[in-house]
Amino acid sequence: MPRVAVVGSGPSGVYTAQCLVERDPDVLVDVLDRLPCPYGLVRYGVAPDHEKIKSLQNNLRTVLEHDRVRFLGGVEVGPSCVTVVRLRQLYDAVVYCVGAAGDRRLGIDGERLPGSWSATEFVSWYSAHPDAGADGFLTGVRSAVVIGVGNVAVDVARILARAEAELSPTDIPQAALLALAASGVREVHMVGRRGPSQARFTTKELRELGGLPGVDVTTDARELALDPGYADPSGLPAAQRRNVEVLRGWARPETDSAGRRIHVRFFLRPVALLPGERGRVGAVRFERTVPDGVGGVVGTGEFEEIRAELVLRSVGYRGVPLEGLPFDAALGTVPHTAGRVLRNGVVAPGEYVAGWIKRGPTGVIGTNRPCAKETAASLLADLTDRQLTDPLPLLRSSGVEPVGWEGWRAIERAEAVWGASLGRGVVKLPDWAALRAAVGPGA
Repeated sequence: MPRVAVVGSGPSGVYTAQCLVERDPDVLVDVLDRLPCPYGLVRYGVAPDHEKIKSLQNNLRTVLEHDRVRFLGGVEVGPSCVTVVRLRQLYDAVVYCVGAAGDRRLGIDGERLPGSWSATEFVSWYSAHPDAGADGFLTGVRSAVVIGVGNVAVDVARILARAEAELSPTDIPQAALLALAASGVREVHMVGRRGPSQARFTTKELRELGGLPGVDVTTDARELALDPGYADPSGLPAAQRRNVEVLRGWARPETDSAGRRIHVRFFLRPVALLPGERGRVGAVRFERTVPDGVGGVVGTGEFEEIRAELVLRSVGYRGVPLEGLPFDAALGTVPHTAGRVLRNGVVAPGEYVAGWIKRGPTGVIGTNRPCAKETAASLLADLTDRQLTDPLPLLRSSGVEPVGWEGWRAIERAEAVWGASLGRGVVKLPDWAALRAAVGPGA
């Protein structure tokens, strides 16, 4: 029976595994992940208060419990563990679904000041990613600036403004819950350099901001009016038109009763982060912009400073190279044709990609389905059975001890016990030590 390795257990990896076993009754699929926990960004990227989206884990679980699919966590692909070359020796084909783990930088003065972070780092912290080392995000913070107007920016703005009672029923780690509950954040500014009709958030995410208890959401009518699509939204696509109408409803005076405020700003381009007390970031300097008539913006030479002891940049993800695989640095993806990896323009037998490392960080979770189907179709059209033996004993003999499905189930049980001890529901274990302890030896 042919053996395929899928590297990455997020949606793109699991959908690829699903396509393979559904289309070929003989193929065996090992889903490898560096972490001992499956589900990728569904576990470590979806906000804890988005329980409906997080419930997608149940669908992914069904695939990973298929009798011809095997989850092998704790397996890092790279020079320090299992190399790309070795993986190709162990399997008839390998599909890399490693996502886009990097984040784009602003490239402006002061970006490395203490208190300036990527939204990715903040999300990792409140999602209990075991690599998240920082925990001082909110120390001394009264005002935060989120640079970007996509769904991730909306997520972090919403989490900053949520009350403890709203977050406690979720699986947010205890340390993050307590830090957010004690936070002094009162103002959150979410800022885009272009206009409302060009913002990347979805209407559903945007509307959630307006429903937060005790939070006043405002926009600046003068900024909205700069966007030609605001005055006459009839020519906009339906999604952008709905966004504009939501924002129009927030263009009103602030109320005095709100405990926290979210300001949604447009046509402001960050040019520098300015130091405040103790060398930490204290403000962001923006240049006002206006539409250039061809979909972009130009600076006006007018500037505004917004106080901020915390700055989170959310301006996009980027793929990172995996040693042993070709990589297009300009696009942040692996070169391919219909999912087949290209080495120097030539198809590399038995090597494939799916997900963000294939197409770039675009689309929603569901976009991974057609992407996975295309790659799976290419793989199955090429697949030859080399009569390979089970790679698991070979991995173990080389010093790799994968965490199997029972190890993951042990983590789930430990998180339920941990949450119950805190008087909460399931609560994520916060670090590598806790995860390893939950798995125990020989899992």
